[in-house]
Amino acid sequence: METEELKPVCLVLGAGAGIGGSVGLRFAAGGFHSVLCRRSDQEGLDRLVAEIESAGGIASGFLLNAVEENAIENLVETVERDIGPIEVVLFNLGAQTGDRALADTSYKAFELGWRMATFALFRLASTVLPAMVKRGKGTLLVTSATAAVRGNAGQHSHAAAMGGRRMLCQTLNAEFAPKGIHVAHILIDGPVDAPDTLGKMLGPESYEKLREELGQGKDGLLIPSELAETYWHLAQQHRSAWTHELDLRPFTDRPWWNH
Repeated sequence: METEELKPVCLVLGAGAGIGGSVGLRFAAGGFHSVLCRRSDQEGLDRLVAEIESAGGIASGFLLNAVEENAIENLVETVERDIGPIEVVLFNLGAQTGDRALADTSYKAFELGWRMATFALFRLASTVLPAMVKRGKGTLLVTSATAAVRGNAGQHSHAAAMGGRRMLCQTLNAEFAPKGIHVAHILIDGPVDAPDTLGKMLGPESYEKLREELGQGKDGLLIPSELAETYWHLAQQHRSAWTHELDLRPFTDRPWWNH
């Protein structure tokens, strides 16, 4: 009896209502089994899985606290064993702990940013890249932020963590690109129109005001579904012309180096 061939997996760590969820939708539409992971909100995760399935795609959802010991490692093992080969993985975890003066930034808060933004990526790469190397192909997409290239006041934890994330992507590229693994560092240099990130940070009223000013057809906010098209393109690039780093912003925004 013939066994059904497993679909390639797109594993998304940080599958919220913005970039992560939209990437999961796009890759499922492109024939991948999207495995979506987020820290909380089982109901929202179930809705996202149902949305993909109603469109004819395949998806699975897991709640995951990435800073917990062995959580990432066990997840990768489970997916590879029970769902399918991980061909694309998106590391989309945020590490924003809020604006804090140095005196108000505890050791614990500083370390938490590093654990979420840098160490978690290191653990993911250590777990998933060896299997990709054995198969001779794979893509690691890493969402980053302006703080990776510019440190602002009050961003001690976030900027240090994101700077480390960027450098880690460069060292991973140096080691794994020659082995056929595409690592892309994607710098999000602008506000993303996402209720569970920007919306929570600003609060409902300020978020809706910003959407009225810059969103809703004005294209002054980064649109998650459009960002997902860029992530899809990166994963489809021929290895003779890989993008290793890019920054994305709305057409109305000044780039980070001109601020």
